[in-house]
Amino acid sequence: MTKRDYYKILDLPRSATEADIKKAYRRLAMKFHPDRNPDDADAEAKFKEAKEAYEVLSDANTRAAFDQHGHAGVDASRRQGGGGGGDAFSDIFGDVFGDIFGGQRRGGGGGRNQVFRGADLKYDLELDLDKAVFGASVEIEVQKLFECDTCGGSGAAKGHKPETCDTCGGNGQVRISQGFFQLQQTCPRCRGTGSVVKNPCDTCLGQGRIRRTKQLSVKVPAGVDTGDRIRLSGEGEAGRNGGPAGDLYVEMHVREHDIFERDGEHLSCEVPISFTTAVLGGSVEVPTLDGKVSLKVPTETQSGRVFRLRDKGVKPVRGGPRGDLFCRVMVETPVNLSSEQRELLRQFDASLSADGQSHAPREASFFEGVKRFFTGGVS
Repeated sequence: MTKRDYYKILDLPRSATEADIKKAYRRLAMKFHPDRNPDDADAEAKFKEAKEAYEVLSDANTRAAFDQHGHAGVDASRRQGGGGGGDAFSDIFGDVFGDIFGGQRRGGGGGRNQVFRGADLKYDLELDLDKAVFGASVEIEVQKLFECDTCGGSGAAKGHKPETCDTCGGNGQVRISQGFFQLQQTCPRCRGTGSVVKNPCDTCLGQGRIRRTKQLSVKVPAGVDTGDRIRLSGEGEAGRNGGPAGDLYVEMHVREHDIFERDGEHLSCEVPISFTTAVLGGSVEVPTLDGKVSLKVPTETQSGRVFRLRDKGVKPVRGGPRGDLFCRVMVETPVNLSSEQRELLRQFDASLSADGQSHAPREASFFEGVKRFFTGGVS
């Protein structure tokens, strides 16, 4: 039977890169694998054909021989030991599918060269509103894993070294056969490091890391809000086998304020005013995060009216103009009145009714609306 051109099998041009070859083989292998196509002889034949094409084209020597002399060049190269081999499929599987099963191959060194990055950590930082608005430097304490100073992170006692894991041969991974597939998984004994500690360090008990508390200074930028995060690179837990440390993520949580409510870059508050000030007008002091300011209240101001103080809000941490402060005035009803004061109010109310003018702008419209509501309901 005449063999097909390996490039045509993988549907690739002769200028295909190594990555192109691997991608094409992955696609065909997943499509025609016998485990996905049981009792399908044609699919099995196509799978073996794609596998052979990958074996040849993924090896620089056999690919060069094929490009120059075709299949005859490949056969000659293999007879001379230039490529292929009985364990070719398992190597291919590790290269192409290792990432699916968590394998991390490190060029020729196996698990002994494999390093593990430390875990990232999260710290919840509670802030007062003024610190969130204007920024601050905050001291925090974080518990995390550090590299053991006694053993230098190896986990072995003084005068000893970690030994090659005899379960995985130092590769850090073991292979399990399932039909045509050979699956890679982390070695259960060494946990992927490729080595085991038989004489553990007395300080870290063979872990290579110890837990300690570290004090850090966090510079909080102005304008942060609840949910914003600051990343402190390398302040997470220490890595293993010489791997880099993880990162620390500080998440902001802004406490509720006694006076102000925040909505993005804007602030709001309620300002109580007297009945007299609401009627006759005047000025009241209003608190802001920058200090007190004077708010001019016009005559005949109704309770619930909102005044806007520009640029008295929050400057967003990601840039943009500063927000505003919205002040809602609330007219306070006088309490603890004397008999004389009550009588004066009755006289005042009588004078309002006597002049025949409307002094309650909302009252008329309210009762008119009630009348329309019930009239419409009856009809």
